Amino acid sequence: MASVVLDVEHNAVGHDDHHDHHGNFWTNYVFSYDHKVIAKQYLISGILWAIIGGGLSLLFRIQLGFPEANLEWLRPLLGDWITESGKMDTTFYLAAVTMHGTIMVFFVLTAGLSGTFSNFLIPLQIGARDMASGFMNMLSYWLFALASVIMLASLFISTGPASGGWVIYPPLSALPQAVSGSGTGMTLWLVSMVFFIASSLLGSINYIATTINLRAAGMSFAKLPLTIWSFFITAIIGVLSFPVLFAAALLLVFDRSFGTSFYLSDIYIQGELLSHSGGSPILFQHLFWFLGHPEVYIVLLPALGLTSEVISTNSRKPIFGYRAMIGSMLGIAFLSFIVWAHHMFVSGMNPFLGTIFMFLTLIIAVPSAVKAFNYITTLFRGNIVFTPAMLFSIGLVSLFISGGVTGIILGNSALDIQLHDTYFVVAHFHLVMGSAAFFGMMAGVYHWFPKMFGRMMNTALGYVHFWLTFLGAYMVFFPMHYIGIAGFPRRYYSFTNFDAFSTFADLNTFISIAAIVTVTGQFIFVFNFFWSMFRGRIAPLNPWKSNTLEWTTPRVPGHGNWPGPLPVVYRWPYDYSKPGAEDDGYGDFIPQTVPFSKTKASNTPEEGRLAELEGEFQDLADHREKNPFI
Repeated sequence: MASVVLDVEHNAVGHDDHHDHHGNFWTNYVFSYDHKVIAKQYLISGILWAIIGGGLSLLFRIQLGFPEANLEWLRPLLGDWITESGKMDTTFYLAAVTMHGTIMVFFVLTAGLSGTFSNFLIPLQIGARDMASGFMNMLSYWLFALASVIMLASLFISTGPASGGWVIYPPLSALPQAVSGSGTGMTLWLVSMVFFIASSLLGSINYIATTINLRAAGMSFAKLPLTIWSFFITAIIGVLSFPVLFAAALLLVFDRSFGTSFYLSDIYIQGELLSHSGGSPILFQHLFWFLGHPEVYIVLLPALGLTSEVISTNSRKPIFGYRAMIGSMLGIAFLSFIVWAHHMFVSGMNPFLGTIFMFLTLIIAVPSAVKAFNYITTLFRGNIVFTPAMLFSIGLVSLFISGGVTGIILGNSALDIQLHDTYFVVAHFHLVMGSAAFFGMMAGVYHWFPKMFGRMMNTALGYVHFWLTFLGAYMVFFPMHYIGIAGFPRRYYSFTNFDAFSTFADLNTFISIAAIVTVTGQFIFVFNFFWSMFRGRIAPLNPWKSNTLEWTTPRVPGHGNWPGPLPVVYRWPYDYSKPGAEDDGYGDFIPQTVPFSKTKASNTPEEGRLAELEGEFQDLADHREKNPFI
């Protein structure tokens, strides 16, 4: 309540000016300062990138599942990347794997998820007119768009896109002459990531400044929804970790183009000794994974925040262990910065140092388990409403638990040395990071679609989409654990030349068929999304009977969000099924804006004392609305 309000740009005017915002097509829908428009730009960009990334996964799964098949029918799409014998070119296969990982991790699950919901929900759920800086917010998206154009262009150059794996380890990525995918495609990859990192940093700084400075009167940190806590903590992680990846990419550019030797030493190509000396590729691994492991939680924490809101709302119960959930997110954020080297157990590190990282890695299971148990306890004996968003949230909890269990296995250095770079690792991170984060994103889209577009998505199509995706995710990734234990290495073009793996050919074919069905099923969502945007049923003001502030705005909020004064917050966001609430006339939910003086039957003794201070509180709220810099 006493926090300083830092309101800049168009935010620094009285509320009567906000909702009377006029402009042309370009300022309203393209170069818009409105956080809601920018969120939609991120979301639609993320959907388009997901189609491209999913399509690439189908290409290499077709190769893995049907290695002897004639793929001549793909020539109109892939051109010369289909050889004269009708097989997929081996260089393109590695490039497809590289670009799939890059697109899904950065352009879909980072920008598409965090960029969408941090932008859309932070001002709405904290009671702000917009982000702290609308210009910075707009610039963040267009830097992401520029990064997208550059990355997309790399798919169409003659030498092919980057093909060093999404982790782009040197020396393969540092030597343009190594393979065709180490040439221009790798250069474009690095340039694209520079703009992507700049976009992420601008966005994260804006999220942090907005959350700290622009909260509505009464919106203390103890009353923030868990969604905002997750976005806030994610932004802090991004600000601290993304610059390290920027440094790693910059040094890689120096090695590639200016003859330096940060990552290179004693390199031979076709018998010729290159002039590089003194560098170490292990340095790049340290720099990359210092971002790479926090990146797991940059992707996962927003999904967990969205899930917290959806589960509590649709269980009609307060979230169990609100403060424990915040503490667990803070613990995960802290530990994520000191466990990066568990990705490097086979890099030759000192075994004693490996033991330390193993210990820290296993500790991170504790706050993760807190979240899982709190979700289960919230669901327990709840009056559950099975909306599509709720199903995807429950699916996230399932994937988070099953993928997390395998994380404990890989966190053990002795086991990881055996399982490293096998399909066991692929299965683990696709369940706990890829699929779980994707389920959180879908839960968020289904839940907040009415507030984004003023219409409802088709529920029946949502159910079909969920079950296809949920069953498909397990059918694709669960068998990978088995073939990973059997020794299947990742990124191999074909296993037909290995007698030891021939017995698993049918299982690999099953995985590919499941992947094809699952990815194809996502077009049900794409149709539902775009059809509902224009033809869906008109949404009620508060379709889910939720407590948070965004549902107090008009059906489709204008620029400025609230046409009148900003809301005043009196209570936390999880007053569901509160004893005595029905006697107060509020049913099974009490919005955050309802004063305690109006809920005398359901007030706790402490809330009763707060009711006596509401007059002074309202005076302060009015003063802040008239004087936004106070």
